[in-house]
Amino acid sequence: MTGLHIPAPPAAPETPTPPRWRGTGVSAPVFAVLVGTSALAYHGSRYGNWIVDDAAITFAYARSVSEGLGPVAQAGADPVEGFSNPTWMALLALGRLVGLFDRGALLGVPDYVAFPKAVALLCCVGILVAAYRVFAAVTRHAWLPTAVFGVALAAVPSFVIWSFSGLENALYALLVVWLAVVLFLAVLRDRLLTVRVAVVAGVLAGAAALTRPEGLIYAGTYPFVLLLALPRTRAFGRSVGFGALSTAVFAVPVGGYFLWRYATFGRWLPNTAVAKDQALPGIDNLLRTGELVAYVGAPMVLVTVGVAGVVLGRPVWWRRGLLTLLVPTALAVLAYVVLQPDWMGQYRFATPIWPLALLVGVLAGTELLSRGRIVARAAVSAALVVTLVPTGLSLVDSGREFASAPTVATCRIADRFGAMFNVYADMLDVREGSVLLPDVGATLLTSRLEVIDQAGLVDAEVAGFYGAGDMAGLRDYVFDEVRPTFLHSHGAWSAGTGIPDDPRLARDYTPVHVDPDDGRSNADWVRRDVVPDSDSLDAVRAYAEVTIPELSTEPPRRHCGPTLHPGRTETGSG
Repeated sequence: MTGLHIPAPPAAPETPTPPRWRGTGVSAPVFAVLVGTSALAYHGSRYGNWIVDDAAITFAYARSVSEGLGPVAQAGADPVEGFSNPTWMALLALGRLVGLFDRGALLGVPDYVAFPKAVALLCCVGILVAAYRVFAAVTRHAWLPTAVFGVALAAVPSFVIWSFSGLENALYALLVVWLAVVLFLAVLRDRLLTVRVAVVAGVLAGAAALTRPEGLIYAGTYPFVLLLALPRTRAFGRSVGFGALSTAVFAVPVGGYFLWRYATFGRWLPNTAVAKDQALPGIDNLLRTGELVAYVGAPMVLVTVGVAGVVLGRPVWWRRGLLTLLVPTALAVLAYVVLQPDWMGQYRFATPIWPLALLVGVLAGTELLSRGRIVARAAVSAALVVTLVPTGLSLVDSGREFASAPTVATCRIADRFGAMFNVYADMLDVREGSVLLPDVGATLLTSRLEVIDQAGLVDAEVAGFYGAGDMAGLRDYVFDEVRPTFLHSHGAWSAGTGIPDDPRLARDYTPVHVDPDDGRSNADWVRRDVVPDSDSLDAVRAYAEVTIPELSTEPPRRHCGPTLHPGRTETGSG
């Protein structure tokens, strides 16, 4: 629109050269980032060497890719997209290629623990730097809200647990937060309609989409922000053009990956999505926002929303920036509610919500506490005191409870299903065999047997049965086609598939170990035709009878030796 005059926004307060922190020679911004980093690292250390077993699935693919085997879960397996985080998997594969991951120990800590946790901490540093950029744009003393932001983020177990779980959560949050910050700064500087901002937004949204499947939703962030800015810019044609440019930049890597996926695996969706049978969302999905509200406490949410609402209603020069931050925050909440509930606990899919919501809350709170009237300051201060105490106590209890019994640990699976079934095979002189079970992450890393995934995440055939809801077909596939040498089932996998109650199990298999409490629904089995004699079977049963109870007493946050290698037979703490 030639000749259009767009008035410049009021100038932001000039930010002086950051002062040095007293007596340290460290600048205030660096000090603020160090405070948040230290708080996050301390909280993360409470979970010790714990890595969730689902992360080990990605570890197995990273190993295969780095060894030139392609996207396979094990050497010799068919290509199946059993990972849903291509960027994270590629980062781990790169770490392995340069000798930092899946090679041994780093300073006495296994690198399968140290490397992903170190990368996660670096991602957290990147989030803190992004937060400082936001605060520095609107206040002179940006170090203080940055430090508050970092400490508050470190107080949220959901964020810390999954950021340091070995999964892609920290990288995902970093990409989404920087997307929000880039657009926030662009709006304040009237640079939203520029090639640079459009391209950077497209790249960040594309990277997020290749880090988590629901990251596709962030392709709408820049277009939505353009739509919000339209009444001010009145540049409809230019907005459409820049929105199309950003979408095209997003589509190049994401579309290219989709084409590669279909050419390689024959499916447009990752195998994990097929296995989980993700349904279309309904109105009832929106009620899942209540889970997040309950987690941090309704009073805290009401105070945050109220403070943000007050700032949006005031003539604050950077109000449009705050409105911009609400766009990715809303998309993050929407992405959470449309996904099926996650059984792992601690709201694994909510990771980007916490830093985005805290950015909004701390930013608005800083405005009222620094520039509001005395009455407003007193009201905000009182509300924070009243809400922070119960929220803080609740979060502390939540983190402590998880630390005492963390979700399915990699080392637990490596010992119980990797090493133990290797020993079973050795004792029964099974040279080549297979094992079917639902916990496959560390099993893939440690088993010398062919691993058949009862959950279907890394098995396209099994995933198809789950997608179709055909459990009878799954049982036929297991007992008539695959006929695994060893079989284990437990919990929901037993109840859901009906495998323990199928008469073919008793016909073709003999038990090695049956849980005294759960019975057949939690048991190890071996195919009868591979047992050489009754003495060998008795020896295997005696080994299981002693070893399984011993493993149940192992610390839940331990590591299990310097490497997780195929053919592992040792169990217990490393």
